[in-house]
Amino acid sequence: MSGHTTNLRLKLPLICVFLQLLTILLFAVFVCYDNQTNAKLWHEELKLHNKSHLDNEFYLRYPSFQDVHTMIFVGFGFLMTFLKRYSFSSVAFNFLIAAFAIQWSILTQGFFHSFHHGKIYIGIESMINADFCTGAILISFGAVLGKTSPIQLLLMTWLEVILFAVNEHILLDILGAKDAGGSMTIHTFGAYFGLMMSRVLYRPHLDKSKEREGSTYHSDLFAMIGTIFLWLFWPSFNSAIAAHGDDQQRTVMNTYFSLAASTLATFATSALVNAGGKMDMVHIQNAALAGGVVVGTSGEMMLTPFGAMIAGVLAGFVSTLGFKFLTPILASKLKIQDTCGVHNLHGMPGILGALLGVLVAALATHDTYGEGMTDVFPLVADGRRTAAYQSVCQLIGLCVTLGIAVIGGSLVGFILKMTCLGSPPDTQCFEDQIYWEVPENHHDGFQCLEAAKELDRETVA
Repeated sequence: MSGHTTNLRLKLPLICVFLQLLTILLFAVFVCYDNQTNAKLWHEELKLHNKSHLDNEFYLRYPSFQDVHTMIFVGFGFLMTFLKRYSFSSVAFNFLIAAFAIQWSILTQGFFHSFHHGKIYIGIESMINADFCTGAILISFGAVLGKTSPIQLLLMTWLEVILFAVNEHILLDILGAKDAGGSMTIHTFGAYFGLMMSRVLYRPHLDKSKEREGSTYHSDLFAMIGTIFLWLFWPSFNSAIAAHGDDQQRTVMNTYFSLAASTLATFATSALVNAGGKMDMVHIQNAALAGGVVVGTSGEMMLTPFGAMIAGVLAGFVSTLGFKFLTPILASKLKIQDTCGVHNLHGMPGILGALLGVLVAALATHDTYGEGMTDVFPLVADGRRTAAYQSVCQLIGLCVTLGIAVIGGSLVGFILKMTCLGSPPDTQCFEDQIYWEVPENHHDGFQCLEAAKELDRETVA
């Protein structure tokens, strides 16, 4: 067993209890059901407008919510299990962060989007938006995976959720930018927020934990479970809050084609850049998903199926090259230790997705969209702005997102540097034993690696 103790016996319970009690208190004061959730108000609406229960938004949105929820808790959680000695922490800390973030984001987003007469009114769409916010937090978590304590992660979540809501409000409500699938608000924001935290929390002697940072055959296989879940449900993620009908179907199809194209591009690029034409499972686990990220902003727009495929190919290509060549440069030159490669899966594809949204918005015409312009670009439809101006607002939204993410991530990183937060030492990063009771066969040093290699040889035989 590790001789290091992070002394969380009192700290972690105290921070969990404090944050949960604070959330309960704020819910008690501010949060209530919306008209479609409140028993009295919904039944009054049924009678007044001659509706049926099937007209409730719940039946239209809940399937998408469940898909997104699965991505958050299963997809993201298992995607991070590639570290051979950090699987307990990867899945469980993902669980902890998400459980707190969905509560806290209901409040922060509610104050901006559904605060009326002193109350936050919540329904099924509030739950979807809370999961979206949680996705951004988990992306940031990926950049500092294995190098932070659960206390640091809870504080990160507390602060980042607030900044996420502020950024989202500026983009969607003030600038009127469109970003249904979150290329800017979720992926770009989460990635660069996490990267800046990683830069501030830079560990000059992280090489002392280098033998733990790798993967094994079985840990990579578990990570692929996360990849497959994310890949399957990503169309729901991008379309969950799109307008019903053609908008939602178009978003699903664009994401569907983009993901398929990015997967082929990832396999091709991985074989091309590796010695002997062998593929790297890290590339497949991550870059194959870049197609979902790159159409997050433009998915509901008239991107066209072939346009979605082109975007997917570009995203898969850029993401794979990022893992192969850019990640080592970030670590050695810029001192950004990006554990999960979030810059390659979420950062660069997120920026590409935002720029694609700028282009497609600029090309929007009434001849192409017809009456559908009202759903996709309502400000253009009613004549308050031109397509060119909408395009500029999309670009400004990207710049705002990068600014808030970089500044916010740096500030939060400095807060997390406090020595009392149970951070692991450089010699014990990527290690479950300092936070968990682990099975007896989870040995220190190279014994675990050698056992895994022997098991792999037996499996092959």
